[in-house]
Amino acid sequence: MRQIPLRSDLRALSGYHSPQVDVPVRLNTNEAPFAPPAAWLDEIASAARDIDWNRYPDRAATELREGIAALHGVSAEQVFVANGSNEVLQSILLAYSGAGRNVTMFSPTYQMHAQIARVVGATVVEGKRNVDFTLDRAEIERIVAESKPAVSFICSPNNPTGTVESRENVEAMLLCAPGIVVVDEAYAQFSPWSAMELVNDDTPLVVTRTFSKTWSMAAARLGYLVGPRWLVSDMEAVVLPYHLDAFKQRAGLLALKFVGDMESRVRDIVAGRDRITAVFESLPVTWWPSGANFVLFRPESMSGKAVWQGLLDRGVLVRDCSGWAGLDNCLRVTVGTAEENEVFVAALKEVLA
Repeated sequence: MRQIPLRSDLRALSGYHSPQVDVPVRLNTNEAPFAPPAAWLDEIASAARDIDWNRYPDRAATELREGIAALHGVSAEQVFVANGSNEVLQSILLAYSGAGRNVTMFSPTYQMHAQIARVVGATVVEGKRNVDFTLDRAEIERIVAESKPAVSFICSPNNPTGTVESRENVEAMLLCAPGIVVVDEAYAQFSPWSAMELVNDDTPLVVTRTFSKTWSMAAARLGYLVGPRWLVSDMEAVVLPYHLDAFKQRAGLLALKFVGDMESRVRDIVAGRDRITAVFESLPVTWWPSGANFVLFRPESMSGKAVWQGLLDRGVLVRDCSGWAGLDNCLRVTVGTAEENEVFVAALKEVLA
């Protein structure tokens, strides 16, 4: 067999993967713990029968973009939709970065920002967060001045730390960055503020969102950005024809009818997050405040890997982040249902004991 070698600059990259283990309580991938509303399931089943499956989908995803625009009080011309927020990020990087251009971010942060940037040939320049994972304005200005990035990323709330970025830091980035500024808001509904209010046609800012978390649609792989009209128009240069299928467009549009259900689930998840962090106060762990649907913590008396294995032995899977730069011995737990959270807490107490 003749095997063709992988591109040399990609050999050192590893994919962004979470272990898929069959356990009773899976709290490692930041998914919504609740199923979508039953009424949505009924409507999407009916919609599947009405799709002209022999025809290509609406290439512009007009209705879905209009629905998302109405949700955020913007124009449909300011909305771009794709197959999950990762394809949205990829499209931005394809359009504005690439070989000979720099992309900046502040570590530790969502690993796919660097992964996709390298895949498209860009050079990744990483700034550093403080010990408490906050970000100084001086570090933003330093890294931008040194790298002159074509694309800059701020993740808020930041994955995996849960840190909510301040409006002042986003505005500081906009003042000094010469290229596109991307605020990744995959977890924004759990956060006290959103950079969506800063979007306009005169500012090179985009805010990315996903249907995976609060909309309970991780299986659908649907994401979008809100940004300037000219940027959304530029996406046509890099996106494949008919990239978003008709079924997915319909699923997203129907989901927008259930904003109240989504907001109710968000309240339940925030309450669960507060319950977990309250328990952390009485355990030998260090934890960091989170504005997302997960909490990062570090055991003080045992190694992170030992605690991860102990939880797994008790049927609970969390994310082992200990191999990431700056996250020695750290674990990340997704907020689940009330019952799942109690199982996690009980298992953690046993392991730490």
